[in-house]
This record gives sequence, C-alpha cells and structure tokens, in this order.
Amino acid sequence: MGSVRVAIVGVGNCASALVQGVEYYKNARDGEFVPGLMHTRLGPYHVGDIEFSAAFDIDERKVGRDLAEAIVQEPNNTVRFAEVKTLGVPV
Repeated sequence: MGSVRVAIVGVGNCASALVQGVEYYKNARDGEFVPGLMHTRLGPYHVGDIEFSAAFDIDERKVGRDLAEAIVQEPNNTVRFAEVKTLGVPV
C-alpha cells in the first residue's frame, strides 16, 4: 500500500503535535495497546504510512525552514515528545 501524503497549512501547535505524533507512533505494532493512539491502522493504512509532502505558513520564523525545524519555532509551545529528523519539506 502507498503512503498518505499530507500537506499542512499553518505550522502551529496542532501541526507540531501531528508531526511529532507520526514520528512517535510510526513503528507501533498492529494490535498492540499504544497510549495516545486508538488504532495503529485505518483500513489498509498504518500511522507510519503518513508522509508530509508540503507545509505552508506566513511566519518569517518558519518560512524557509524544514518542517522539522519549523514546528519548534516560536510562538509554538507544544511539548516536545519526539525527535523529528529533517523531513525534506520546506515551509
């Protein structure tokens, strides 16, 4: 099965939690209890199949940065719970 390509409009706190969550849960096993995630799979897709393909924002602190860097720029204040490596997705 292919990936689920996601574009983000507005790289704020919700986007930060989503990107970190995909990183955190991408290796979760099917059928395993995973705190914070109801299901690891939706139909044929696993949470690890989510791929961020584009991101847009107007804040100069985020524009031009990789999505992994942009999600932690001020004024975002989401708790960091996953280390997100460079995604190759410019904002």
